[in-house]
Amino acid sequence: MATGLDEDARRLAELGYKQELERSWSGFSNFAISFSIISILSGCFTTFGQAWNNGGPVAITWGWPIIAGFILIIGFCLSELVSAYPTAGGIYWWAATMGKPVHGWFTGWLNLIGLIAVTASVDYGCATFLNVLLGMLHKGWDGGLGFVFVLFLVILALHALINIYGHHLVAILQNISVWWHVFGVAAVVLILVFGPDSHQSLKFVFTERINNSGFSGGTYWFYVLPLGFLLTQYTITGFDACAHVSEETQDAARTAAKGLWRSIAYSAVGGWILLLSFLFAATDVKGINAAQGFAPAIFTSALSPALAKIVIAISVIGQFYCGMSCVTSMSRMTYAFSRDGGVPGWRLWSKVDKNRTPVNAIIMGSIAALILTLPALYKSPTGTPVAFYAVVSIAVIGLFLAFLIPIYLRVRMGDRFQPGPWTLGRRYKLFGWIAIIEIAVISVYFILPIAPAGVPGNKAWNWSAVNYAPIALGVVLALVGGWWALSARTWFTGPRRTVDTDEPAPTIADGPAVAGGPAPEASQA
Repeated sequence: MATGLDEDARRLAELGYKQELERSWSGFSNFAISFSIISILSGCFTTFGQAWNNGGPVAITWGWPIIAGFILIIGFCLSELVSAYPTAGGIYWWAATMGKPVHGWFTGWLNLIGLIAVTASVDYGCATFLNVLLGMLHKGWDGGLGFVFVLFLVILALHALINIYGHHLVAILQNISVWWHVFGVAAVVLILVFGPDSHQSLKFVFTERINNSGFSGGTYWFYVLPLGFLLTQYTITGFDACAHVSEETQDAARTAAKGLWRSIAYSAVGGWILLLSFLFAATDVKGINAAQGFAPAIFTSALSPALAKIVIAISVIGQFYCGMSCVTSMSRMTYAFSRDGGVPGWRLWSKVDKNRTPVNAIIMGSIAALILTLPALYKSPTGTPVAFYAVVSIAVIGLFLAFLIPIYLRVRMGDRFQPGPWTLGRRYKLFGWIAIIEIAVISVYFILPIAPAGVPGNKAWNWSAVNYAPIALGVVLALVGGWWALSARTWFTGPRRTVDTDEPAPTIADGPAVAGGPAPEASQA
């Protein structure tokens, strides 16, 4: 064991950092954090309505496996990078070192914004479903937006406290979370198979189209349906957590790479089965439409009250685990980016306490998630949770654009790239370009209006219906870009070495050429 830990610390020193975080996570724990953040018990439940309203069963039955396939290709590209460079900064470090400081600067901020938004959306979704569960348990319950926000604050605070005071507990809970998701999903599927008195037909599940978006039917295939893909793109994200905790993982060059792509693949299969069970149980189409596609409308109409409560409770607990993992990943990224001077007040956020936990980074990221969610206090005139979907869009765009930059830089490097033990070999170019194109397309779609009332110039236009994802991202990127142009470009040099050695920092671009064939590990992909 000591030899393995020494090897991890040696490799980290080669990359420029001393071992400050405690390296106590197993390979399974590394896989578990990404699997928990992807959390099909969270995303499939909270964003089901986005796909139901924008495409219907077709957006789910066919959209999920197709989009999941693209995301798996993105995951393969990132697995190769984390195998070569297992650092807590992950995405940011790769971009800064394979490219220039400016690449690292924007990648770091996009990744940080995305992780904050993921944390905000997951915890707000958990609060929403907890409010539904309380309403099912207590007749006459009337928890409005204000009460949901209070629940959100409590959940966010609990996740921060668990991460601050329970470093070892977090790793244990990650492992428990995996099995909760496995057995919880199995339980929900069985309940939806055997609980309802009747089910939908195969024709409905695989061919039915629904357009509750408010946009004309003529825009279904090229505008409405792609908006429904946000369900898949949002649910299967956050897998970069494997990289962010790689400095705490044993044998990270191998286990983090495997954990990353496996968390995507297993979630893709499990999520599709779970969503199919939703659709087969969705017999009260009018009722579900009236509820704006809100997933609990399926359970309350198809199941007995007791079984519906069980399904919601399973999801709430899964979402709680997911939010806890999101705070862990977000804080590690904040710590790593701050360690290199990328965040204002970086000296404060890059500190670790006596337990080697980045406490200040946890607190700062949690407060930022709270601020980002404030628009959810205002109700959309259409009843659609536009603010929630806007935060979801910010998460997706921020994270996937952050992925795009290092993937592009790796493709540009070609054979100058020096791989780790897990590599794509010659397939890197094909996979890389597929990933780049997919990310570019979805990034455009998810900044577009998701309701007619959010389209500028529309007679029904209303601020509360606006997709504020492009506004929030635009403001932050304008500030970050302005900061770079006016100041940061003169002093931000990318990763800073923290090891006590006079050896020069590694220059990836000057690394030896890569052998043509794939490594043995790549065949497992």
